[in-house]
Amino acid sequence: MTDSTQSHQQKKKPTLLQASTPLVAMALFLGVGYGVLQLNAEVLLIAAAAVAGVIALQLGYTYKELETGILTSMMKGMPAMLIVITVGALIGSWIACGTIPMLIYYGLQLISAKYFLVTACIVCSIISVVTGTSYGTVGTLGVALMGVAQGLEIPLGQAAGAIVAGSYFGDKLSPFSDTTNLAPVAARSNLFDHIRHTLWTTTPAWLIGLAVYLILGLMSSRTGAVDLNITATILTDVRANFEFHWLLILPPMITLFAAIRRHPVIPGMLASAAVAAILALSIQGMDLKPAIASMVTGFTSTTGNTVVDTLLTRGGMVSMMHVTLIAFCAFAFGGIVQCAGMLDVLLEHLVKFANTTARIVASTVAGTMTVALMTGSSFLSILIPGELFAPVYRRNNLAAKNLSRTTEDSGTVVVPLVPWSIAGVFMAGTLGVETLQYLPWAVMCYLSFVMALIYGFTGIGIAPRINDDETVPGS
Repeated sequence: MTDSTQSHQQKKKPTLLQASTPLVAMALFLGVGYGVLQLNAEVLLIAAAAVAGVIALQLGYTYKELETGILTSMMKGMPAMLIVITVGALIGSWIACGTIPMLIYYGLQLISAKYFLVTACIVCSIISVVTGTSYGTVGTLGVALMGVAQGLEIPLGQAAGAIVAGSYFGDKLSPFSDTTNLAPVAARSNLFDHIRHTLWTTTPAWLIGLAVYLILGLMSSRTGAVDLNITATILTDVRANFEFHWLLILPPMITLFAAIRRHPVIPGMLASAAVAAILALSIQGMDLKPAIASMVTGFTSTTGNTVVDTLLTRGGMVSMMHVTLIAFCAFAFGGIVQCAGMLDVLLEHLVKFANTTARIVASTVAGTMTVALMTGSSFLSILIPGELFAPVYRRNNLAAKNLSRTTEDSGTVVVPLVPWSIAGVFMAGTLGVETLQYLPWAVMCYLSFVMALIYGFTGIGIAPRINDDETVPGS
């Protein structure tokens, strides 16, 4: 008998207590350490990974196997990490060339404070549907809108919540989005059937969010007025320090064109950043070194106006290293719990509970959110529950598009609300607002899984299986 066979036989299957202990530990560490004591999330995630590692060693796994599991988890997350780093270059170059300052300047003049939240959510929704990327929408248009919000004295948590919700509207529904394409693949449904079916839960959640934003805007207009002096000062200082030209719309147009033509995301973003750097040289009169540096270390604003300088000093690939570090720590935790079979045990117990339509949907929501919390990955929160629950939906004669929709409702749009996820850290760092601060105002993101539960328990919008092959249109 070989050593590898002996090692395999020595491994034990985790009990429910062993499988759930790392999740409880992570919730405790992050809830108290991060939420109350404001300790660094990286150390707390490593501590949770250590708890998972100790249990995995007791189950018979070697350190080398756990290390392989961590590296595998990191490999799965690298495509998203590369996009995050590229967005950092995009933000810095767009500020340096004047694109984002120009959007802020005209946005302050055109957008009413009363309707800012509604406008921000709708505009981000449209752009994210067209481009299929929440990261790109937040990193470009979202940054500009946060500048407008600051000038109009809109509460930044509310502004960030509206921007995140709008940006994930497209990430959830756009045929150009990676998660929108991944969900039907994992559930074995048809892409466009999935998109149409997802409208059942997304539309009401999105509309309720817009109603909340409208009410907030109307209430704020009655309780206080915008300080026009601050707004006027921002307008004056931005206009005095940046040259505006119609060519400055080229960088965003390049990203839009690449998305519409379904070109790879990263090359399109890099092309946009390169054009922005050229515009910084030609229109803003920057030297070559600071123009290039804006993509690496970010743009540094020196207008002398504290508000404007705080707003425009950002971007660069280096600024995304904090996101990368937290992601790696989260991957360590996720890699261990997956490698040791802990996540499988938790999901298996959920599947045993799923014997009615209501329970199947509720179990899918719970399972998807568990994966989202444990891994911080939108991809894994779609793939793992999709693979696990696909036979359950089929056995109960439920259309696969119910499953793909539910994983989006409780995975894709929930991940940006998880403070230690790639998405949560990216949104917080890019918009300058803590995840827990914008969470209550990203209404669509948490109402989507609530709508999924309501439909599951009432039977509304639950489709029966009508085709044996559900990957064909009309299933």
